Amino acid sequence: MLAINQPLTAEQRLSKAAVDIMRKDQYFPLAGVLMIGDRTVDITVPTACTNGKDEKYGRDFIDTLTDAELRFVILHETRHKLYRHLVTWKWIWDESPHLANMAMDYVINQEIVDENKDGFAVMPECGLLDEKYRGMNTPQVYKSLKEDPPEEPDGPGGYSDGPSDGPGGFDTHDWEGAEELTENEQRELAQDIDEAIRQGALLAGKLGTGLDRSIEDLLVPQIDWREVLREFISSTCSGSDYSTWRKPNRRFISAGIYLPSGISEKIEGVVVAGDMSGSIGQREQSVIITEAKACFDTVKPSWVRMLYWDTKVVGDEKYEHDELDKFAQTTKPVGGGGTDIECVPPYMAENNINPQAVIVITDGYLFGDWGKWSCPVLWVIIDNKDAHPPVGKCVHVTSEELTR
Repeated sequence: MLAINQPLTAEQRLSKAAVDIMRKDQYFPLAGVLMIGDRTVDITVPTACTNGKDEKYGRDFIDTLTDAELRFVILHETRHKLYRHLVTWKWIWDESPHLANMAMDYVINQEIVDENKDGFAVMPECGLLDEKYRGMNTPQVYKSLKEDPPEEPDGPGGYSDGPSDGPGGFDTHDWEGAEELTENEQRELAQDIDEAIRQGALLAGKLGTGLDRSIEDLLVPQIDWREVLREFISSTCSGSDYSTWRKPNRRFISAGIYLPSGISEKIEGVVVAGDMSGSIGQREQSVIITEAKACFDTVKPSWVRMLYWDTKVVGDEKYEHDELDKFAQTTKPVGGGGTDIECVPPYMAENNINPQAVIVITDGYLFGDWGKWSCPVLWVIIDNKDAHPPVGKCVHVTSEELTR
């Protein structure tokens, strides 16, 4: 005979909470992501964690949660998977594990709280939430935490559980487990998440439920910034070893004057101005430097000047044409202060640096203005789609793009 009102097991509560989320209209677009990987109860896990694919929940931890709190924790782990946090922000974790964990959680907890004014999902008391981080992304919160390190409150097992974690919060992040996924597994996981998001968007459209802004952003096609970089250098820095009538000089066409344009197989100098403020990690710098090197191989500049800057130019490296093969291996990024690009043009003038073009790599969170330039400028702006320089050409990229 079946027992009446017998309490649900932890496994049953976990399954029921996931189903409840999938049944709620606003979370229809997340249904596919919720079904990716395994969701299990594990006595070795103090609270909850994910490796970006599978989720684990501590049995004792589940017993401390109300149904609404359990739904919140599941949504929290799902957000980590949705944003591919354990791949995208690995470079931050390498710098400071506990601050990286906190930065990610401040962002996604704010999103979930804002979505659940009706109390469907309620953040456990130990969760990280602070209004001063509203509207910030993970790198911005991370930068703020680095500049003003938080006190270390006790958590119920979350960030206080091991040397790789830090204060506060209710979950751990299985970075080691994420690294154990093979390259093919990571590629398949990324494809599965992307497909789940797009299918969810279609379903939301058919049902008229709308789509969360954070999920909409994931559906925006990304510009291939590497191609933009190559095209900019090729078109802007055309040499003038000899002339051709096949491509008229565009500067005079509007006046009805047709003159030949200059072409060559190589260009003169190029400056790469790399933002080395505290919010720019070494990973972004190394990836973009490698891609810039590929561009230099294509257009063959006579020289490259690498300028590292924060509130002033703190590094100046010059490479002649025959030294560019070792560019990516020998450059040494330095810096770590504020963000003031206005220091670069005067430095170039004072040191008689006259390139055909400048490529500025920055997150776009500047202390001052965008600077006064006497040559073409390409801005490669990372994780800041609201930054729009008034001068030069601009391409926006995301940190996630840099991992592809």
